[in-house]
Amino acid sequence: MIRPQVVPFYRAIPRLVKDPVTELARMGTDAAGRVVRLDLGPFRPYLISHPDHVQQVLKTDWTNFVRAGMFWRPLQRLIGEDSIFGEGEGWASARKILQPLFTARYTASLADDMADIITECVRELDDFARTGRPVDGTHQMASIVNQTIIKVLFGGRISRDTAERLAPEFATCATSIGFRLLFPFAPYSIKVPGDRAFLRSAKKIDEIVYSVIEQAQSEDNQSKEIVSALLTARREQDGTIGLRQVRDDLVNIYGAAGETTAMALTWLWSVLHDHPEVSARLQEEVDRVVGGGPVRPSHVAELRYLRMVLDELLRVYPPGWLLPRQTVADTEIGGVPIKAGSQVLVSPYTTHRLEEFWPRPTEFDPERWAGENAERRHRYSFIPFGAGPHVCLGQHLFYVQAPLVIANMLSRYRPVLANARKLTPVPGGATLRPKEMLLFRLHPIERNRAA
Repeated sequence: MIRPQVVPFYRAIPRLVKDPVTELARMGTDAAGRVVRLDLGPFRPYLISHPDHVQQVLKTDWTNFVRAGMFWRPLQRLIGEDSIFGEGEGWASARKILQPLFTARYTASLADDMADIITECVRELDDFARTGRPVDGTHQMASIVNQTIIKVLFGGRISRDTAERLAPEFATCATSIGFRLLFPFAPYSIKVPGDRAFLRSAKKIDEIVYSVIEQAQSEDNQSKEIVSALLTARREQDGTIGLRQVRDDLVNIYGAAGETTAMALTWLWSVLHDHPEVSARLQEEVDRVVGGGPVRPSHVAELRYLRMVLDELLRVYPPGWLLPRQTVADTEIGGVPIKAGSQVLVSPYTTHRLEEFWPRPTEFDPERWAGENAERRHRYSFIPFGAGPHVCLGQHLFYVQAPLVIANMLSRYRPVLANARKLTPVPGGATLRPKEMLLFRLHPIERNRAA
């Protein structure tokens, strides 16, 4: 029997309150990937980061590590219990219906429409470029991604004004549950910071999503956008359409398709500012492959360095930064006995910083992904979208959508940070967000002014 490394209460609580993401990762890296027990008073979860342990929890023994328990309760108030982020029959049903809508082939069929919409959205930033007004990076990246999802996946059933309201409501839900994620043992009978904002935004999200469902039902068409496909699939599988189930499906789709990409794109501009050599090489590739013309899906495969930058971005800032699980039966992880009912925290943010698998882990180096460098590492040392049966459905969409946005931005402008600063990663629900506002100015590229 091996004892876990224990972080005592008097050290764990102040560190997690001050800087939860960075300090949690430091606890894992200080232990060099060994199992860590966090003493949080009445709550003592295990922190898991070694790729071998990640493989056990997410893949080989995944049925013994379920998405349940205290850490999931704050999220389930928004995403539902019988959803793609749930377990059991509800999860299996949702997965069977949603997985075909997120395959590489289906995503590729939407790529041309996505490219058109993203090009149009980026062109709308010309006014910022002409006037020199700073762009709110988080807001604009979310807005571009949001409009793409609404038009391509939801069939444009949400007006632009409504869509612009939807993204902030999701952001509020994500950021307002921070207290409950840090202190999941707090009873729900007591209102804690963020509860009122969460419930207010969740109600507004319901109003928007239910109206989309009702509109799609009245149209009853067979188009390829996801709302119609989802209604058809639910009707064929269940014999009827449960509005709450479809609502949960759509909320989860929106999160999987939008939140990941929007947050990754936000981090990118800060990274490029801090690494001018990476920025210059990326700009050169976009200039060479795309030039001044419109960015098309066919360009994405040619933007090889851009793919390397994106993979390194996901390593440093994995969108799914923490993957909570609860054990069903007594087990062992790395020789450490784990009792049934224990909370286990898989931490991609920590795994991606283990020096054994990532030399110079704090450095941003896209060359890690060049050729055989990427082939030699442990398969479970890179898990930005999770792994195993619960792997994130939105990963194929990310690798189409994110390159299209970046290539459009860099073929048209030279973004320059207007408030250069070190960004602090903070938990935003299931995703990783910068605590500080990110502002940049857009300098137009002369050849594109007539475009």
